[in-house]
Formats: sequence, structure tokens, C-alpha cells
Amino acid sequence: MKLSKKGEYALRALIDLGIAAEVGRPLVQVSELAEKEQIPVKFLEQIMQLLKEEGFVESRRGKFGGYRLASPAAKITVGSVVRVIDGPLAPIGCVSHTAYEKCSCPDEVHCGLRMLMLDVRNAIAGILDRYSLADVVEVTLRKMRRDDVPLPFSAALVPGRAAQRLSTRSPDRSDLKPVEGLLSQLFPDYSI
Repeated sequence: MKLSKKGEYALRALIDLGIAAEVGRPLVQVSELAEKEQIPVKFLEQIMQLLKEEGFVESRRGKFGGYRLASPAAKITVGSVVRVIDGPLAPIGCVSHTAYEKCSCPDEVHCGLRMLMLDVRNAIAGILDRYSLADVVEVTLRKMRRDDVPLPFSAALVPGRAAQRLSTRSPDRSDLKPVEGLLSQLFPDYSI
């Protein structure tokens, strides 16, 4: 499974909407999301329309309009978003739960490749379905606060300057280890 640019941008936009909700910002315009994430506006508009059609976001038209999450962030799993945008999580069709396709192998039941890819699919799905948007938002906000980075979409940031204010500081990568990720941020005692 490889996350497409469309999938990546969709998740980044949803995380931003989750952050906006946490800092008390009810609606965010596509242009603000695009500027903050440095995504082409037209492409993000298409993605937001798809996310709206799939029930992940709601929109309000007009000068003071914008987008917001349609459900609480805790009810939106990362896996559900990835499946909508990029399709099945399985690396090969014969192990997919949502889009099974018979493979060319003459003995699917005893196929070692299929068994291996089933483990890969289960590991990917297990992680992406375990974490909600709220989990990712929580970790993001925690790290931003720890590093004293201004929170996007908060009253302290003037619309149109979100990306500029956030990009003035380069991320400190000195504390990252190869095994760190969302799990280690949510559960500090977690180790592989």
C-alpha cells in the first residue's frame, strides 16, 4: 500500500480541521488549508468535495463559510479515510477484505506469498483502523505545544499567515528515533 498525494492531502486537511475544532475555530476555508499545507487550492477543493460526498466533512457557503468535520474526530478512523481515497489497504487483491480478487495462483489456500501479504494487510489495517483522527490531532497538538509552535487556526494567528508563521521554525528532528511514530507519542512506554 502506498498513500497517494490525494490520500496524503485528504488526511492532512482532516487533521487540520480537527485541530481547528480543538482550538475553537468552527469553520476553515479551503484557501487557508491550502496555504497552511502548501497544497494547490484547486486540487484541495476536489479532495474536499470528495470528503464531503463521503460524509467526512460538512461545508457552509458564503464569505464566512468553510469546512468542518461532519463527525467527531474520535469517530473517524485513518483507515476509513485511506480506503475512501486510495482504495483497499491490501497489497494484492486476494487478501483484500473489501475488494477481494482471485489471484492467478493455482493453490490460493497454500500460497506462501498470499500468507505473507495477508500479514502485511492485517498489520496495515490494524494500525490505520486503530487510530482515529482525534488521536492524530492530540499528538500533533501535544508536540506543537511542547515545541512552543503557534497553534494553527487559533485566534493568535491571522488568516492568511498560518503557513508563514508555522514555517518560520524548522522541525527539531534530533529527538526522533527510527522506531518512533504515533504509537510512541500516544504511549511513551511503547517499544517495538
